[in-house]
Amino acid sequence: MLRLLWLYALVHIERHRLGALVLSACLCPAAPASTPAAPARVADSEHPAALAAGRDKGELDEARIPPGTPIRRIVLVQENIFDLSQEDEDNWLYRTMNRLHIVTRPATVRQQLLFHEGEIYDPRLVEESARILRENKYLYDATIEPALNSDGELEIDVVTRDVWTLTPEISYSRGGGENKTILGLEESNLFGTGHRLMVAYEDDVDRRGTVFGYEDRQLFGTWTSLGFSIANNSDGHSNVLSLVKPFYALDARRAWGLSYFDDDRRSTYYDLGDEAAEYRHQRQYYTAFGGISAGLNKGWVRRWTYGFAYDNNEFGEVRDPELPAVVPANRKLVYPFAGFELLEDRYEISMNHNQIDRAEDFYLGTRLAVTLGWSDTAFGADRDALIYGLSGNYSLGSLKDQALLLSGNFEARQEDGSTENSTLDLVATYYWRQSDKRLFFAHLMSTLGHDLDGDNIVEIGGDNGLRGYPLRYQSGDSSLILSVEQRYFTDWYPWRLFRVGGAVFADIGRVWGPNALGTESLGWLRDVGIGLRLAPTRLGTTKVFHVDVAFPLDGTDDIDDVQILVRAKRGF
Repeated sequence: MLRLLWLYALVHIERHRLGALVLSACLCPAAPASTPAAPARVADSEHPAALAAGRDKGELDEARIPPGTPIRRIVLVQENIFDLSQEDEDNWLYRTMNRLHIVTRPATVRQQLLFHEGEIYDPRLVEESARILRENKYLYDATIEPALNSDGELEIDVVTRDVWTLTPEISYSRGGGENKTILGLEESNLFGTGHRLMVAYEDDVDRRGTVFGYEDRQLFGTWTSLGFSIANNSDGHSNVLSLVKPFYALDARRAWGLSYFDDDRRSTYYDLGDEAAEYRHQRQYYTAFGGISAGLNKGWVRRWTYGFAYDNNEFGEVRDPELPAVVPANRKLVYPFAGFELLEDRYEISMNHNQIDRAEDFYLGTRLAVTLGWSDTAFGADRDALIYGLSGNYSLGSLKDQALLLSGNFEARQEDGSTENSTLDLVATYYWRQSDKRLFFAHLMSTLGHDLDGDNIVEIGGDNGLRGYPLRYQSGDSSLILSVEQRYFTDWYPWRLFRVGGAVFADIGRVWGPNALGTESLGWLRDVGIGLRLAPTRLGTTKVFHVDVAFPLDGTDDIDDVQILVRAKRGF
């Protein structure tokens, strides 16, 4: 919530955007105070007269577009943070923020489009390009609309709206009886290029530390992504580097990637929400992979992947122990792998499901993926093992009425004739749209484990679905959590900065099986509660701020009768 209040202070911070204003002033000198504010909608400078041309601006029936029609022109309509044509947004603060904000560069938007001028119009590529654009944190929304100009030629309007992307990260959240503090600064659209730069200090139940990160999702104007982060923590460090060209579109034919992960940390076992034992975990994980595909064919995509992975996990006692040591066994896996994925082209766009009054893209198709790898001592591993995984997605219904989304993931190792570290995760999500402003939501999440590695812990609590209990309240090798919510989406739009919603909810869950501490399960745990939801519309985030008040109905007598959770989550 504090991030929303900072909007009024951001004007002063924005003046120091690493010289961005100097560049902006050279290209576009500041207007005197008497000059009217710039319009919120700005056409791509390559085609400045395009919007003024006489065109059929209504929604164009695709049946009216003859097969083989070429795209005459692509027009970028880039909207600033605030629409100054709206009376409630035409004030000195919002005008100043629009002037200070660097609108996303046209090239940044264009290089994410799967279609180009002169090519034959394909509505599927238009829909997929809009989905790709909406994935960006620096855009609140993106729509792509075909239109006819006065000569009957086909033009494509790409309409985007920017958000404020230089955000101080000053947040205090509480969940499961524990506090988390973050102090930092993040720029998710550096100089309008889409690059992300962040620095932060975090203090939570596990550790304190500083982190610096950078990401460029389209390196040198390509579909290759470069990202890295460096974290210096109170219990060690965590460094990540990746260079990946993914299957960026359904019809993409090649993929490849390299990644590096080096992590050293203190890890803990919990009992009833309190730390009970600890160990040191050092991990080095490196991988290289490639992928090939024949592209999209009759609504389906088939992809093959191959690669090599090095995964070394070493465990020991903490340097300055505060708790009893429970140390897992070391594990070193070195293996080539191969995989196959079958993917159906079926998406649906909706609103007021997991966000508030914001376009949401849901994958509703059928998906199946399988991976096989072989770890061998000849490669430097400490064991011979068959490593395999299977995952899938399936859905029923439509988000316009009722929809059931199912997903599953199974992973395991076969060592010396026995199955090790086997986990089966099943998730079912149900949406029932009762009206434009009311939605019933149910979420079932289950894990079935067998002979788990010591660092692979199945936990339930206030941080993963049981909102009325401390975080990491119970542990075992299997779990089940069911959450139901009655969601409400209001028209209240305070200061035109964030949307407001609410929920009444109930959770039930439990764990089964052994854990590293030898403690027993308390059985079924239940809670009920109410929550407030705040969805920022001007900040570079898709997170929704939650303020929940939950009442536990079971558990031990020493937990609080009321749990208050304040946090930001990726959804309602």
